[in-house]
Parts: sequence; structure tokens; C-alpha cells
Amino acid sequence: MRAAAFARDWAGARYERGEAQSFYNAFFDIFGVSRRRVATFEEPVKRLGDRRGYIDLFWPGVLIVEQKSAGGNLIKAKQQVFDYFPGLSESELPQYVLVSDFRSFELLDLEKKEEPIRFLLAGLQDKVEAFSFILGRKPRAYADQEPVSISAAELMGELHDALEASGYRGHDLERFLVRLVFCLFADDTGIFEPRDIFAELVTSTPRDGHLGARFIELFDVLNTEGTHRQRGIDPELDQFPWVNGGLFEERLRVPSITPAMRHYVEEALRFDWSQVSPAVFGSLFQSVMDKDLRRRQGAHYTSEANILKVVGGLFLDELRAEFEQAAGTRGGRQAALAALHRKLEGLRLLDPACGCGNFLVIAYRELRRLELDLLRELRKDGQLNVDVRDISRINVDQLYGIELLEFPARVAEVALWVTDHLMNRELSAEFGKYFARIPLVTSPHIANVDALETDWAALLPPSECSYILGNPPYGGSKVQSSRQREQVKRLAGLGGSGGTLDYVAAWFIKAGEYLRQSRAQVGFVATNSITQGEQVAQLWPLLFDRYGLEITFAHRTFPWFSQGRGMAHVHVVIIGLAHADQAPVRRRLFSYDAGGGSPMESLHASITAYLFDGGSLANPHLVVRETARPLAAAPEMVIGSKPIDGGNFIFDVESRSCLLEAEPGAAGLLRPYLGAEEFINGGERWILYVAEAEPSDLRRLPEVRKRVAAVRRFRERSTSAGTRALAAMPTRFHVTVVPDRPFLVIPEVSSERRAYVPIGWLEPPTIPSNLLRALAGATLWHFGILTSAMHMAWLRQIGGRLKSDYRYSIGIVYNTFPWPEATARQIEHVSGLAGAVLEARAQHGGSSFADLYDPDRMPQDLRKAHRALDAAVDRLYRPRGFGSELERVEHLFALYERLIAPLGFPAGGAPRPGARPRRG
Repeated sequence: MRAAAFARDWAGARYERGEAQSFYNAFFDIFGVSRRRVATFEEPVKRLGDRRGYIDLFWPGVLIVEQKSAGGNLIKAKQQVFDYFPGLSESELPQYVLVSDFRSFELLDLEKKEEPIRFLLAGLQDKVEAFSFILGRKPRAYADQEPVSISAAELMGELHDALEASGYRGHDLERFLVRLVFCLFADDTGIFEPRDIFAELVTSTPRDGHLGARFIELFDVLNTEGTHRQRGIDPELDQFPWVNGGLFEERLRVPSITPAMRHYVEEALRFDWSQVSPAVFGSLFQSVMDKDLRRRQGAHYTSEANILKVVGGLFLDELRAEFEQAAGTRGGRQAALAALHRKLEGLRLLDPACGCGNFLVIAYRELRRLELDLLRELRKDGQLNVDVRDISRINVDQLYGIELLEFPARVAEVALWVTDHLMNRELSAEFGKYFARIPLVTSPHIANVDALETDWAALLPPSECSYILGNPPYGGSKVQSSRQREQVKRLAGLGGSGGTLDYVAAWFIKAGEYLRQSRAQVGFVATNSITQGEQVAQLWPLLFDRYGLEITFAHRTFPWFSQGRGMAHVHVVIIGLAHADQAPVRRRLFSYDAGGGSPMESLHASITAYLFDGGSLANPHLVVRETARPLAAAPEMVIGSKPIDGGNFIFDVESRSCLLEAEPGAAGLLRPYLGAEEFINGGERWILYVAEAEPSDLRRLPEVRKRVAAVRRFRERSTSAGTRALAAMPTRFHVTVVPDRPFLVIPEVSSERRAYVPIGWLEPPTIPSNLLRALAGATLWHFGILTSAMHMAWLRQIGGRLKSDYRYSIGIVYNTFPWPEATARQIEHVSGLAGAVLEARAQHGGSSFADLYDPDRMPQDLRKAHRALDAAVDRLYRPRGFGSELERVEHLFALYERLIAPLGFPAGGAPRPGARPRRG
């Protein structure tokens, strides 16, 4: 609006010399910036040919303006500007050039290879955003004009480490650094006026070690309203505004800033903190506090693109669609836009594991950007005739977070204030009047508590909550602390050992409980393990049945990259939840190829806990549960031998030779012993099998008896009661599987890179270890089905994961697999194709399974044999075959549902009462 008023007031300007300076003083006032603080008029400079010239308006390093009288030649004006360049130093060269004749304008950004922005004075209000650099750019040379980078975080990390080493640590150190970062940002973005006053405060403080005391003085001033400040206060301090908001409320110990520490501060002043990205602010500075993380990976933070996957699916895409519909309404357009504006004002967002606030920051920024678009539409209708301070209805007090650690919680507050200020700058640039929400009267609600021990309703009443979002901590069951394990067990209420749920599952359960009293919707990032393996049957009946929730949108497994050096990542899913009556008719599902990349979106009537279409199922809440025996007609599978011997019975090549050299009579008791590692990659191990040896034979083998005695002692010292009980039988294994005929084996763990888990036969006297699954009496038919794409699809979807590798479980994967019905002729055909796979392997006898099934090195004849087998097995299930693995999985689930129905399983697929899974 100030831009529009400026255009009206200066519509009659004509003469360069008489009116140019007043014109540009008023122009800078549009942005709330005093021209005299940043730029000069009639700056002398040498032009080409050593002629002296005068720049009409000069802002070193930022802007040169060449003004002409009405009707002047702007092409000539632009050439005149470039003639000044030889007389300027490198740091004085501008990024922007503006030429004008009062009526017409051309703005050129020299750093972008784009056409100049051309407009008339009357259209200034539509182009005012192009001048946003006036709000943020300063006449200062910077070491880095990129957004605050990893280098900036590392610099703050060095300062943190130096202060900590000096004895300034803990709460005071964390608070001090948060405040320092805020001041750096405030100095570069106009929160502090005039700009650069913080930089001047630092540089003007004597280099005698008193900078720390000066900072504490400043913090006191920033916490004190002007009328309450002490009389006679240093004018250099008194010019700083009252910030409020609690950020500077607590008095800190005075840090002793050494010359080396001061250097870090001065280096930090050289970064352009106005370019900070809201997507990285929080985690960037959380990494400052974690020396090990910083040194191992560099600064580490979640990518904005991944956060937007959560925010978009949860609410932003829907709100954007509502906006487009309202903006396109012919009748009642103003009322529709106003109604949406009120809706935005009423939203309340909760992140119950907010860390440094990244998810809240991005959600808030996107809501403010949506509001800005809405305000632009209202301006078209002439509905915005109020001060810019009054037209934004969205504020940071609509955001709620819970965080266990104090430092991230405080950083989250500052990150949200930073984002609010950045968005106010965008609003100011659009509507022509600069404003900052200083003092900070409105604050986000960030609770520094344990989210799993806190009633979320005490922070945000469930009836007021709109959306719950975030990226809760993961933590597999085996790496959880005892406290975390107890929390998960208590919340899940599964009884017994409490299940094997990841730590992240506790947030899903806690959210479900909260939603008993709320119509809010949830969007969480989680490890993909909660949609695979045994955890599915533990978690999802609680969410579906106990809390009545439905999956509203989901992203299937993809790598969750950080943007720090090292690109640390895990495999995750994103899951949206809501009450059934809140869920949309069509649910959105995003699927990725193996490398991640951009997903493909599909719409479904329902989505299962395994994140595929549930439309073909009578019960889309179906989960696969562990069973003791195969549900279909198939031979029983067992795990291999598990000695629990402390390594005393197991030998490699060297130790075996030593034993036989000392005791040749032990040769008959040593058997080849293969686990997954040896089976896949090659290699030899042996195991001492003495359970069937005659006592008289053992009496003549003292070295073997020493081994048996060592096993007994190892078991006696165990903390496990079951293992201690085995000490009375030291010649026996804990699990004994000693096949007497050829047997098929499947490795328990196999790389996710392989299209097929390596499966093959072993023969006596080989003993399989507990890291192999063994199938005695298997035929080529069994081999053909188990090595097919159909069975691999079931494994990938139903099996658990060890890290990201496949984990083959007997009770979950093998026993639940729906085998196809087949005629004798079909069985014979599949068996022949299975034999062809074995023949193709035999052609490469010097290669290990790791070689044969490496996706980059798999021989063509083996690949061709597998594809022929896959096609034949596919046709057993469906004559026309399948177009994708997802189609295979959906078909198998429908078969599984029919398979369990005659057995009287509940709707969720639970096993019959009393059923117990076999080990593995």
C-alpha cells in the first residue's frame, strides 16, 4: 500500500536535478529503511578515460541508480552506469542496477542471467517484491553469500568447544549460543535497527577479553523495555530494541572470551545470516552441541523436501486446493477467501518430538506463504485497506512442540521467531510497509519435557488441535535403554515381554490415545520396520481397532537423506492417520523405485498397514501374524544348530589344523559348519559335534574334553537361566539340527540389493548354523517356488529387516506364505525351470552366491533362467501374470486372507489360541 501511495504522490515528477533525491528518499521509506544509512547521492567516481562522473545514488556492493528526467534515454543511462565500474573497487561493485526516468523503470540483477524487470511507476506495487534486497542486503562484503552453510555451523561449533573447554558449559553455554545466533540473524535482517549495530558493538569492544561481559550487558538491555532502562546507559547499547519473549530473560554467567573465541565471533559476522534457510536453522545448530556428530558427519539436518512430504500430505496440499477453489469462485469469491483466512487463523499444530523445530518451522513458513497468496487475491478485489501489520492473522502461538532436551527446545523457539521475521519481510516486500514483531509478544509453545511421560492435552487441548506431525526418535527394541523399553511396553500394553516395537511406535500409540478426544490428523515419519515383520501385528491392531484410526496418506519405503556431509540416511516411511469419519474417500499412496527419487502417486479406497492398496481385501486392516506351522501344505522349516558354546566348539581353518595336529583322533568329530556368511560368500568353518560320541571315545581325547569343560564353564557363568541349565549337558547344542539327507537352506539375513535371496542345497555331514533356515526333504518344486519373484515379494513386504537387509523368519515369512495350487504337470514344469536355475549356477562354479546374485554382476544365463521361472510361478497364481511386485503382494494378501478364514482367525489375522511359533 505504501508503494501505491508513493506512485500516486510522485506521478507528476519530471526533473532529475530538482526532484531525484527527494524521490529516492521517499522510495526507501516504502521499505522502512532510511536512505542516508545505506546510500549516498552524487558519489564521485572516475569514469572511462579518466573522466570524473557522479553516481546519482550509490549503495556500495548493492545498488547503483542512474536517474534521468522524464522521457530520458534509459539505454544510455544503463551504459553510463557500466562506465562507472572501472572506477570502483571489487567490494563496491553492485549486484543491482536501477535506471529510471520517473515514469519507466528497469531493474537489472547482475548475478542472474535474466532480462531486466521493466515496469511503469503506476505498477510499482506489483513489482515491489523485486526490491526485497533493500530489506536484507547491506553494504558489507561477506565471506559467503550462500544460505548459512555447514561452514557457519562448524564455526559456531568451534566457539562452543572453546567455551566448553574453558569451563563455560551446560545450560549457560547453550543459552548463550542461542542468543548469539539470534543476534547475528537480527543484525542482518532488520530486527535490529539501524542495521549492523551488533557487528559494530563487537568490533568496537576493546580486544582485552571483556567481550563476554559486553554480551551479558547487551542481553540485559534486550530484555528491558526502553522506559525501564537505567538512566545514563551507554548509547551504543540503548539503541538496541526490547526483544522480550523470554529469550533474554534469564541472566547468564559471564563467559571469558579469549582472543581465539573472539576470532570465531568476528568470522561469524562475515556470514550473511539473512540468508538462513528455515529448513536448516534448527538442526544446524543442534549439531553444534554434538561434537561427535559434527566431527563424524559434519553438520547434519533433514532435507526440506522430505519435511514437505509430511506437511504436504497432512494438510498443505488440501489447503492449497481449497485456496485455488476459493480464488476461482465467481460468485462469493471474497467470502470464500475470507472463510479460508479464518480457517488458517484457527489452525493449531503439535510436534510431540520437535527437536529444534524443523517440522514446525517449515509448516509455519508454508502457512504464511499460503496466506500471502490469499492476501494477494484479496488485494485484487480491493479488500485490503488496512495497515500491513493487521492483515496477517497467522502467528507463532499457533505452534506447539514437545522436546526432551532443553537446548533443542530453546532453539526451536528462536527458529520459529526467525521464520516469523523472514515471512514478515516477505509480507512487507509485497505490500510496501516494513514491520517486525519486536518486541516478541507472541511466542510458540515449546515444552521441555518427556513426550511419553506427559499428557499432551496439558499443552494443547485435544479439541483445539488441528494436526500432529513430526519425526519422532526411532530406536529398535534391541538398542533402547531400559527406560525407553519400559515406556514402549507400558503404552502398548502387549503383556509378556512387551513385544519388539521400535521406539517410534510409542508416539503413534500416544497420538492414538490423544485422538480419542480430538478430530486432529497425524503425519509422522517412521522407520519402515513398523510396516514389516512382526511389529505390524503388534502395533497396527492398536491403531486400527483400539483407536479407530485409518491411514489417510502414506509414502512407502524410501531413503531419508540428510543434507550434511556424509549424506547419512535411513530407510523410512511416512504415515498419515485420522479417525475413519475424518479420512478422505480416496487415500493417497506414494511409491518409490529402489533408488528413491520422485514417487508415483496413486489413489485408493483404503491402505493397509503394509502400505499397499487394501481394496481387494475384505478386511483392509489385515495383518500377518507369526504361526507355529505352515498354513499351506508345505514341509516344515527349522533354524539350524545353535551351540551356545562361547566359541569353544567352532573352528576356522587355522584353529582346526592346530586341534588335529595336537589330537588327530578328533577328526571324526569335526563337521563342516556353515552360516549365512559362509554360504553366501564362501569360506570354511567346522564345528565339534560330540553329542553322539561314546564316552569311551571322549576319554581318549583330552583336547576335546578341555573344549567340553570350557563350554560347561561358559554356560554356568551366563546371566540366562536357560543357558545355565544347559551347563549340565555340555556336549549338547542349545538347538541341534544335524540333517541325514540333502537339505535346502535359506540365509536368515541377505542384502537388500539382491533381487533373489540365495537359496540352495547342502549335504551331510555339513551342519547348518542358526543363521540358516533348513528345509529337509525339499524338492525342485519347493526350491522353484521359494526362489521365485512371488516368494521374494512376500519376503520383502512381510519379513523384517536387519538394518535394511532382508530378514527371513520362519513364523512370519515361510509359515504364512500362500503356496499356489498346481497340477502334476505344472509342478513338473516349474521343477524343470528350477533345475535350469541350478544348471545356470553350475556354469559359474568358481563364483560364490555373492558373485552370482550381485545385481551388477549377475550372469545373463542365470538372470534369464530366473525370469523364466518367475513367469511360470506367476502364472500359477494368475494366468496373465503380474506387472509389478506391488501387484504380487496385493494378490498374495488376498490369498492369505482366504487362507486364514477357515482356521477361525480373528479379523486381524491372529493365530489360533494356544498356537506357539517355532524358533526363528
